[in-house]
Amino acid sequence: MHIRVIGAGVAGLTAAVELAERGAMVEVLDRGPHLGAAACSWCAGGMLAPWCERASADPVVAELGRYAIDWWLRRFPGTTRKGTLVVAQPRDVGELTHFARRTECFDWVDGDQIADLEPDLQERFHKGLFFADEAHLDPRSALTALAARLTELGVPLRFGAEATVSDRDVDRIIDCRGFAAREDLPDLRGVKGEMLLVRTRDVFLQRPVRLLHPRIPLYIVPRGNGLFMIGATMIESSDRGRVTVRSVVELLNGAYSVHPAFGEAEIIEFGADVRPAFPDNLPAIRDCGRTISFNGLYRHGFLLAPAFAARVADVVFHN
Repeated sequence: MHIRVIGAGVAGLTAAVELAERGAMVEVLDRGPHLGAAACSWCAGGMLAPWCERASADPVVAELGRYAIDWWLRRFPGTTRKGTLVVAQPRDVGELTHFARRTECFDWVDGDQIADLEPDLQERFHKGLFFADEAHLDPRSALTALAARLTELGVPLRFGAEATVSDRDVDRIIDCRGFAAREDLPDLRGVKGEMLLVRTRDVFLQRPVRLLHPRIPLYIVPRGNGLFMIGATMIESSDRGRVTVRSVVELLNGAYSVHPAFGEAEIIEFGADVRPAFPDNLPAIRDCGRTISFNGLYRHGFLLAPAFAARVADVVFHN
């Protein structure tokens, strides 16, 4: 069976890996000139945090997200499993209680325990939640690793290549175009996310730190070598390329409140992209005969892609 995957973001690459590892003949086509050029997952946070996400998402996100951690650990050695630390300023400590009521699999930690976990946060926070079983990864390195795995499996990746779901030269098409598929998926909408990448040698964090705030919750994800990804924004918009001054200021202010040294950090990159989402904010697999649509990962790309990619492969091999 000859299968064409359209789209080389996290949805397309995980689906291609699942299919190729099960013995299918697969090829991947992407309209971007190189890996990451047309994929919103290139700007993702890379947090494998099913229980943190459970606080604001459907229970299925946690149920299926647990699968992702082991999936990535097996296929990407750069996956780091050191948990997630959730903190709040003293005036916002009630946010921790609300967060805790909506999720599970965590421990309450006090100021001394926070300092043990993250020495650079000593005396900065007095109460928090620690999700010990969660993990994180660098999305760009992870996607590069998946592309390398596909090459090992003999799967060609063609960039700068246009393909349509009506092509007839293959047996099945897996449509993983994300928001670019909106003309074929009328219920797909765009949710804009903005991020900053900064460098500082004055802060060291081992794991993602989430700062709860009534207005703009924030996450800081270590990338290694002094790099940190700072993100949080979710805007109902399909405007892909514009980062607003307001968002940059809020992200930087939030990071500064986690540690003042972020005020002196070097801004390496800022970016915005559009996450594809369905009305229920959950992914969907739609079998339309020769074409299978895999879309709607919303803000849970790296967390939910493995489980849904496995479902895509099940549909291909059992239908």
